[in-house]
Amino acid sequence: MTTTTSGRGRPAIFADGFSLGRLLLQGRAYFALVVIIVVFSILSPNYFTVSNLLTMSSHVAVYAILAIGMLLVILNGGIDLSVGSTLGFSGVIAGFLMKGVAIGGVTLYPKVWVVVVLACAAGALIGFVNGILVARFKVAPFVATLGMLYVVRGIGLLMTNGLTYNNLEGNAALGNTGFDWLGFNRLLGLPIGVIVMIVAAIAASLLLNRTVFGRWLYASGGNERAAELSGVPVKRVKVRVYVLSGLCAAIAGLILSSELTSASPTAGNSYELTAIAAVVIGGAALSGGVGNVRGTLLGAFVIGFLSDGLVIIGVSAYWQTVFTGAVIVFAVLLNAVQYKRRPVKAGGATTPSPTSPVDTQPPAAVGEKTAA
Repeated sequence: MTTTTSGRGRPAIFADGFSLGRLLLQGRAYFALVVIIVVFSILSPNYFTVSNLLTMSSHVAVYAILAIGMLLVILNGGIDLSVGSTLGFSGVIAGFLMKGVAIGGVTLYPKVWVVVVLACAAGALIGFVNGILVARFKVAPFVATLGMLYVVRGIGLLMTNGLTYNNLEGNAALGNTGFDWLGFNRLLGLPIGVIVMIVAAIAASLLLNRTVFGRWLYASGGNERAAELSGVPVKRVKVRVYVLSGLCAAIAGLILSSELTSASPTAGNSYELTAIAAVVIGGAALSGGVGNVRGTLLGAFVIGFLSDGLVIIGVSAYWQTVFTGAVIVFAVLLNAVQYKRRPVKAGGATTPSPTSPVDTQPPAAVGEKTAA
């Protein structure tokens, strides 16, 4: 007897019939963003304008790029608490180089593209160390990345003596102008930071959905032992996701430093929690194996638009912290509700419940035949 299974069934959200509660749970990031925009548009006539939306989007770009790297790590079942420090450290590297490097009595001023490459390389190196600690030495991701958080932040403070590098726009006479291009210039009417965010999101989406590495990542995050027995290079995947997370953090740090035209060793403080919150609000499972770039971007926009909206209407910075924290806690609560019923298959693998996000894992093969 031969049966044919098709991957063209109804979306998981309607697999057991229409449910308003499930729809709201699935689309919580969409609905939250719409509510935020509507409420703040009513409270302030300047909120929902093209110029303000572009300005807020440039702020969101830093969170979103950071969160995309965090998504890759969380899909693998890990966590990266060092991204905030890496963000600040990449800015410090950029500031250190832009101010000139004294070698043998001669001060060298690297080109901006050299500064960007070296800062990104530093971020990738930090991620590589995290990956080696987690994959090769079996250090718990929380402990390994927490340690790197302090190490990287400390190195940044030592390099600057706790001070801030200011006026990073460069000097035309020295040939190192253009660092502020990332933060202030626009292309086709969009801030450069937003364009970088879009490119990073497309690249990450293609990586997850169109490459072997993406399938390996979802498999190892869903059930590491089963993936390893199936021939997935689990350790290599783990190292790579931390390298990519460090690279994303470095890019976000360059954009932030460019927007501020300054670099502080304390920049990015607590940004790791913001990145995790964006991923969770976007519907990813902290246990790994479930999540997508689209949801993560929505989560970043929810946090960014909420924070900027509170500033626009003049809410106290203390209350801003309260509101943002409440949103994060509520998102984690909904995440727990969404994934509390993930039935176990034979062999220990898990399958998403009917409330699992749509399009979070590579699609099943169409027309696959099984013989009985």
